[in-house]
Amino acid sequence: MWRVLILALMTGVMAGGIADSARAQTAQPASKSAAPKAAAPAPTTAKSAVKPESKPAAPPASVAGGAEPTLIGQFGTWGAYSATPNGKKVCFALAKPSSSKTNPPNRPRDPAYAFVSTRPAEKVNNEVSVMIGYALKPGSESSVEVGGAAFAMYTQGDGLWIKNAAEEERMVEAMRKSADLVVKGVSAKGTETTDTFSLKGLAQALDKIAQDCRR
Repeated sequence: MWRVLILALMTGVMAGGIADSARAQTAQPASKSAAPKAAAPAPTTAKSAVKPESKPAAPPASVAGGAEPTLIGQFGTWGAYSATPNGKKVCFALAKPSSSKTNPPNRPRDPAYAFVSTRPAEKVNNEVSVMIGYALKPGSESSVEVGGAAFAMYTQGDGLWIKNAAEEERMVEAMRKSADLVVKGVSAKGTETTDTFSLKGLAQALDKIAQDCRR
């Protein structure tokens, strides 16, 4: 499935290096559209990719599936990737948080990642999702703050998606124009977390994946 493809990148990176192991991820919640059942090996950097302004997310060992995610550009903290699992084009922008806090302090967790994906075969454009790095409190809602606005997010496992899909376009536009994205969540054990993602380079990364996914 396409989420495994992306998680092969996301779970393979920790602050300053590659994680010891990649973890499995459940399928996207049923309220979202179904995704191709393809996983993928680690991405390779495209020859045409721009010179990174910062180190892109490094992939772990390959996962099965036959699709090969390719870094097509690095823009600030955001990497732009494309892949073709099962012959269906998938493009996504991926970033790690610039800062993370827990309350109580210093609680252990996996790294968090934000990504924006486009899947033309499913008519999905700029879908925002966050893998928060721990099991969220069942039935809880999280929030994302960007550009002075707050957006409610529904949760499943360690994933967050916008609760009101009608607001997603407005959220993405706010992300394009703002400096930071702040994600708040509560773990199954009651730990509160705040992750801040720099949005530097996101607009360029989204333009890049939009261009690539039109081909």
